[in-house]
Amino acid sequence: MPDAQTTRVRRKRFKNVLRTHINRFKEDDPAAYIFALPYILLFTAFIVIPIVLAMTLSLTTFDMVNFPKFAALNNYIFLLTSDEEFMRYVLPNTIKFALIVGPGGYMLSFVMAWALSQLTHRLRTVLAIVLYSPSLTAGVTMTVIWRVFFAGDASGYLNYFLLEIGMIIEPIPFLESPTYLFTIMVVVALWSSMGVGFLAMLAGIMNVDKSLYEAAAIDGMSTRFQEIFYITIPSMKPQMLFGAVMAIVSTFSAGAIGVQLSGSNPTPNYAGSLIVNHIEDYGFIRYDMGYAAALSVVLLIIILFFSKLSWKLFGESDG
Repeated sequence: MPDAQTTRVRRKRFKNVLRTHINRFKEDDPAAYIFALPYILLFTAFIVIPIVLAMTLSLTTFDMVNFPKFAALNNYIFLLTSDEEFMRYVLPNTIKFALIVGPGGYMLSFVMAWALSQLTHRLRTVLAIVLYSPSLTAGVTMTVIWRVFFAGDASGYLNYFLLEIGMIIEPIPFLESPTYLFTIMVVVALWSSMGVGFLAMLAGIMNVDKSLYEAAAIDGMSTRFQEIFYITIPSMKPQMLFGAVMAIVSTFSAGAIGVQLSGSNPTPNYAGSLIVNHIEDYGFIRYDMGYAAALSVVLLIIILFFSKLSWKLFGESDG
């Protein structure tokens, strides 16, 4: 326990910090706060309040019919000790999916953005739209194209091709098989990973000062790899950070892929079930909103941890 002297020092320090912020607020232009007010209100309504409500609800038992009953940390204890599906399947699937699709999609976005930056303006614009469009239509495309491509009968494109060349003697139920479902999810996720992070990286690369490349060439830099690692990436750290955060959020919050491909939640043998699917399972199928809220809080903590890690790698230092 801190002594009385330490408590007084901390109290005095807190008052000084509070006084500094109040004085700074008085000196700022009030118009700035008026213009920021819509963002503050929307951020509070759609981010702060839902997070606070989720944290509060996670400490209760709530079946969406009766009034929530306070349950302390029972939901978190159940999650860590008794939720076998979460520990055996859901959490490993989510981490594995994020470690493959997150860095994979991130690097793929950077490589494709850099490749497009070497093209002419018109061709670059057309190809950027082509690469970006799958991220906009991923849900429809999964239903219309990927489910047909991986269909488990002879009419499925992949099964038809494998039967024609004699590699298999009967159709493989790819989307219903725990053996293949997760791999297919990774392929589909990488295919649709060219989202706003990709566009931010393309914009960052296009805005790098060209005189830096000229100066580096005069100093003896001769390869494209050296330009990328010593000029391009350091010059577009904000865009790299934004792309990293978007990749983290999108991969950890992914859930529709496995359900839309397999047509069921949970997926067969939980092979493609991620944390978001587990939240939906408990929240909207089992009507255990308290436990679903606890799962969402855990997901938030995981995303926050990896976002902080990205900030350490690509954030601007104060020094």
